[in-house]
Amino acid sequence: MSAKIYAETKLPTEFGELRLRAYRDDACETHLDEPLALVSGFLDPQKPINVRIHSSCLTSEVLGSCKCDCKQQLDQSLAYIKENTGVVIYLHQEGRGIGIGDKVRVYALQEHGYDTIEANEMLGLPIDARRYDQAVDILKDLGVKQVNLLTNNPDKINYLTNAGFDVIQRTPVHGTDNVHSAPYIETKRTRMGHML
Repeated sequence: MSAKIYAETKLPTEFGELRLRAYRDDACETHLDEPLALVSGFLDPQKPINVRIHSSCLTSEVLGSCKCDCKQQLDQSLAYIKENTGVVIYLHQEGRGIGIGDKVRVYALQEHGYDTIEANEMLGLPIDARRYDQAVDILKDLGVKQVNLLTNNPDKINYLTNAGFDVIQRTPVHGTDNVHSAPYIETKRTRMGHML
């Protein structure tokens, strides 16, 4: 296991009290990339666990950007696990893994009519550079074997299945699109195969 539990505490949130678990990855030289697990209730290893694997989106979650539905998906997932038990795994993979600086460059190209995939390609960046090995480590640490995955992304289902988890069910997570986010969401649906 690369990502190992480092610290844990209770975290009161607008969704109710959750357990916040911070992990550290032996492979990382700094502690700037510490994945988190927000846990609600008892995770019974004999039953499917509600799981959201969420990649950070500073622009929407902190700055209030309307260009995507990431914050809405995070909030919906936190509310869901609080109501039904489960875990939200938060990975620091801004801009589908390209980082905040390159994400801003992609945004700038989108202002000129390019979609998110075209902009990444024009800059020589991968369309999706995210990895989920830390999420696998965390789920194993929590004793999870069967999953109800809160996602629209088939890549996450495939990744967990290939890692040996039994994905019993998929629960969609949908935000409400607006004039700024609609093109991005449509690109995810038509060009990236997201189940929207």
